[in-house]
Order: sequence, then C-alpha cells, then structure tokens
Amino acid sequence: MKPVPIATNFLSLCLAAQFVQAADPKPLLCIGNYHSEADAIKQLERLAATHSNLEEWRQRRERIKKQILDGAGLNPLPKRTPLNPIIHTKRTYDGYSVESVAFEARPGFYVYGNLYRPTKPANTELAGILCPHGHARGPEGGRYRADQQYRCATLARMGAVVFSYDMIGFGDSEFLGWKHSHQQALPLQTWSSIRALDFLQSLPGIDDQRIGVTGCSGGGTQTFLLTALDDRIAVSVPVVMVSAHFFGGCHCESGMPIHRTHDYETNNAEIAALAAARPMLLVSVGGDWTKNTPYVEYPFIKRIYTRYDAAHRVENVHFPEEDHGYQFPKRQAMYPFMVKHLGLDSTGVLNPATGKFDESATVIETPAQMRVFNSPASLPQHALKPGSTVRLQGEKRSDPPDHPASPLR
Repeated sequence: MKPVPIATNFLSLCLAAQFVQAADPKPLLCIGNYHSEADAIKQLERLAATHSNLEEWRQRRERIKKQILDGAGLNPLPKRTPLNPIIHTKRTYDGYSVESVAFEARPGFYVYGNLYRPTKPANTELAGILCPHGHARGPEGGRYRADQQYRCATLARMGAVVFSYDMIGFGDSEFLGWKHSHQQALPLQTWSSIRALDFLQSLPGIDDQRIGVTGCSGGGTQTFLLTALDDRIAVSVPVVMVSAHFFGGCHCESGMPIHRTHDYETNNAEIAALAAARPMLLVSVGGDWTKNTPYVEYPFIKRIYTRYDAAHRVENVHFPEEDHGYQFPKRQAMYPFMVKHLGLDSTGVLNPATGKFDESATVIETPAQMRVFNSPASLPQHALKPGSTVRLQGEKRSDPPDHPASPLR
C-alpha cells in the first residue's frame, strides 16, 4: 500500500457534518471493523483538519480525553480509595523475583497480578512498567501466557519493577468467578489500570518520572487508553492494536461510546496520538488490522508529534510477515526502546554479538504458582461477589491516603 497524504482542507472538515444526527437515546458504538480502510483514511483527514497548530491540538486533546471518560462513565473519576495491597509468596530466580499481588481498585473489587522485581542491588530509584495482557483464552491465557512472563522477567532483569495484571474475567479474576462479559468491563479495566499505576508508585524506590506501559491486542488498547488519560505514563509501547479502521472487537474496548457521539468522532490512532510528546513505539504486523500502520496511522501520529517538535520520540517497527501477538521478534523491538527511554541496564541481558536480548533466564510459572488466592473462600470477607455491580459513580477528585499524586495531570 502506498503512503496516503493526510489532507487538512476545509472540505474535509465539513464532511464531519455527516456525523451530526437526530437525537437518539442509543449510544453510538464503533465496534470491530466499524468502517473500511478507505473510510478510515477519510476520517483521519477530517480529524487532522480539526487543528492547525499546537494550541488547537491541545484543545482537541482535552476534548478526546473528556469523551473517553464521559463515554466510559468515569467523569468525574471515582474516589481513589485505599489500595490495601496484598503481596505474598516471593519466588526468586536468576536476576529477578516474582510475587503474587492483589489490591482494591474500588472497595471490595480486587485487581490480581504478579510483581516482578530485579534482584541485583540498585543504587538509584527504579523504573516501573505496567504489562496489561490481551484476550488470549485457555488455561494459560491472559497474564499466565509465556510471552507475558518472558517480557516481564526480562524487563525486571534489566532493572525495572514490572506489574502484570488481569483483565476482568481473565486469570485469577476468572478463576474466582468473574466474567469478561461483565457490563462494566471497559470502565473497570480503565480504572484498574489507573489504580495499577497508583500501586506501582506506592512501592518504595520507584522513580515516578520513569513509568512505562506495554501490552498487545486488548492489552495494547489498555496501553494507549491509559497513556491518553494519565500523564504519569512516560513511555508507551502499544503492540498490534493501533488501527484507524479497527476499533477493538470486544465490548471492553468498543462497547461504550468513547469513539463517537452525535457531534464528535475519533479513532484509536488519534487516541494513541494523545501520548505526544512522550516516547511511543508502535509495533505493527502484516497479519492483522495494523498492516497499514507504516503508511496510515504512523504518519498521522507523527504529524501530531511534530507540533511539539518531537517527531523523533515516536517510532514504528513493522513486521510484514508476522501475525497478531507479542511474539519474540516484537519483544526484541520493545526492549531497546524501554532501555533507551527508561534508562534500563541491559548488561548481561543484551548479547552484543547478536544484538538480541536473552530471555533464557525466565522461569515459566504455572497458573497455580502465580495465583493470589487459591479459592474464593480465601478472599477477604468484604470482597465483592463475582458479577457484582461495582460502584463507579463519579465523585470529586480526592487524593487517596495511600498515594499523594493525582492520576491525571
């Protein structure tokens, strides 16, 4: 596919009028392949025409953030209640350790995961990295997947504290009875990611200025949504998910009106552009909906970075022969970006002769080893029952007692 220029003429702006419709109580949802690749390019033209300088882009940026929160029912944000973290069962391996973790994103609603930490002494504060997972199912899906364990362990061996956590209805969440079809999946996951960032920053020795996030597929959606909403994210690597024509096929990505209303439209490429001017690496492949990234989404996003004189901070690595997922070649593209922008130490991990990062020290754990609770009976008494509606009504923003920083700057 040949590069397509992004027009910014008045006619393109006027085309947005087709999205203004009569009042309709039903939300306007952009699900899956909501429109064609050609229509996606036309939409990018309309979106590009909404701003001609940095100040206009900043106004547009705030409008997008507001609609994400409005559409997800998170505006204003819920109160930041105590996390009450539970951390136990430390396992120590070659260069890193793993612990089982749960914390309360809302009272009684737990986020489950694993905390990977470097074992070598640190002379300075450590970078923190969040690793949300995708929609892969099966007994070893979600955060249990080998590819997730490889990247978490390898990043920890290079000096990062890494938190790998469940989507609702995956991993421990599924084991304990929650379903991914929960009607609040999108807002719960978005809020859980914000609170996972709070949890990382609550740990001793974390450098608040060096926080990254990376995930693929549904985890890629979580990566660019969290980066768009929370300026504490310094570096992001969304993998095989940033597409202008594909909006996510799951209700946790596109089941609420975060992309479109009667007088507003956006897509995931523009949402990802809210990362500007922070370093971001787009990883794309020829075998899924990111096949056009080098020619469509990446140039669009880079133009927005150019408004900040920061085009050098956004990159794209494309694998035309690869399929969807976070396989070895894609992890090898992510590692040097994190090393460069988060100041990680690749000594003993990067092989200078081959240029490859050695993942062989990773011990692949079983789901039973990784779990936080062995049965529903072992949960705290006040834990919400699976399927419960979680109270997410917006409240005035309040700094939680366990973390002094505001989530959205």
